[in-house]
Amino acid sequence: MTQVNEFFQIVSGKVDAELDRLLVPSGYASPTLVDAMRWSVFAGGKRFRPALVLASGSVFDADDHTLITTAAAVEMLHTYSLIHDDLPSMDNDDLRRGRETCHKRFGEATAILAGDALQAKAFETIAKDERLSDELRVQLLFKLGESAARMVAGQQLDLEAEGKELSLENVELIHSNKTGALIHFSVMAGVMIGNANNAELNAISVYGMELGLLFQITDDLLDITESSEALGKTAGKDLDSSKATYPAVIGIDQSRKFAADAGARAMNALAEIDRPAELLGNIVDYLLTRRS
Repeated sequence: MTQVNEFFQIVSGKVDAELDRLLVPSGYASPTLVDAMRWSVFAGGKRFRPALVLASGSVFDADDHTLITTAAAVEMLHTYSLIHDDLPSMDNDDLRRGRETCHKRFGEATAILAGDALQAKAFETIAKDERLSDELRVQLLFKLGESAARMVAGQQLDLEAEGKELSLENVELIHSNKTGALIHFSVMAGVMIGNANNAELNAISVYGMELGLLFQITDDLLDITESSEALGKTAGKDLDSSKATYPAVIGIDQSRKFAADAGARAMNALAEIDRPAELLGNIVDYLLTRRS
């Protein structure tokens, strides 16, 4: 998985530079608010979702210069969700990406506003990207809005499911929205910018949905098999909070089988397009073997 890790490192550098350009003090924003936004955005992480934008776009010959602003917007939206997810009224986490969560550092009220600001900035960023056509910007904004709404809906379902006995279908509904929607958008944004045809869009859409499922299953497994130091966040929180997870419903062994099946379906979808999609396939393998 050396190739994938190197790709993530390259993407991180490019995305961080774009985020640094975009997240600057303005005439109306409090310096404290900007600091809180930047504290969370630049806390580290693999930039997995922005990497998917660049990876999928590269399959369809879109250049990084055209993709990078949308990739940065995706990371802003993702970071907003993490800030709110960590709040005392949600998961009540003190640690994210190896350091204090936003509300521990800046207080709960500022953390809420920092998340709100990042969400708004994500949409503004795509809307102002003149490297994209007006029509494409509208399409991306619609899809991003849809994904953001699904993410919030999934979070609510997750809250309502705590402590309850759930079916596998319940868990899939929660996570296809809470986690899968933005991963799916990240994959689709790249191919939309790359001007894929309808058949290619359909195949990559399946890949994106299966990748979101695979990501969540492996994330659930890591929560109970790895340490907080390895994860950069508090391990075992899902179990302690009686969260809706795949291992909780179907067990560790069956969860690993489900992950493998999702990976196989993602690879089958890639086989339907006549493009050099090795990197997207390697990302599937990376998730199947990830340890953090």
